[in-house]
Amino acid sequence: MGPERAASSKNRRLLARAGRVATVGVLALFLALLGYGLVTKSPETGIDDSLARASPVTAPGFDLPVLQPGSLGRGLASRLAPALADRRVALRELGGRPVVVNFWASWCVPCREEAPLLERSWRVARREEVLFVGVNQQDITEDARAFMREFRISYLNVRDQGNGTAREWGVTGLPETFFVTAEGKVVAHVIGVLSAEQMREGLAAARSGRALGARGGGEQRPTR
Repeated sequence: MGPERAASSKNRRLLARAGRVATVGVLALFLALLGYGLVTKSPETGIDDSLARASPVTAPGFDLPVLQPGSLGRGLASRLAPALADRRVALRELGGRPVVVNFWASWCVPCREEAPLLERSWRVARREEVLFVGVNQQDITEDARAFMREFRISYLNVRDQGNGTAREWGVTGLPETFFVTAEGKVVAHVIGVLSAEQMREGLAAARSGRALGARGGGEQRPTR
């Protein structure tokens, strides 16, 4: 074999090896990006899995800026004053009382349908120191505040600009509502617009600690 042919053969081998290395590199990058997407975009399903077994599960929690402190009533206002002092609220700071956590946004049409029920229920439940917390997500601040003014929402609302908190709770659309016991356990989850009956049953479960499971409600909008 002449020098030129040997050099050509060597170059072909080098190019083939480089091609294999590049292919492996591209595949590794693809798998890494796929894994990142699954971690950052896929909602958790642990809550509904546990509730399906009639097993209350520890609420994932949150630590978010306050959008509206609300009219908590004298008893709740005094107890929550330290938590609200820095205009941020963590779920762990609200312990010792049942909590209804509602995920919503002003652009969510079904959220408009259930807003009056949430407000009516809150005005009754707060007398028994049951706390309602709205988690506004993927929204414009002024639009969210206009929504609350329109429906005269008077309970505590916090703001999640992205959907990180929603992912941790397993939320896939809006609205969704979770009922949490005074010990911080999720006992019921309604996917979609709440009915009055589901509200009554959820509040009873939050007080008693008996798991109801995840239930389908009315219409829902996918998160953006």
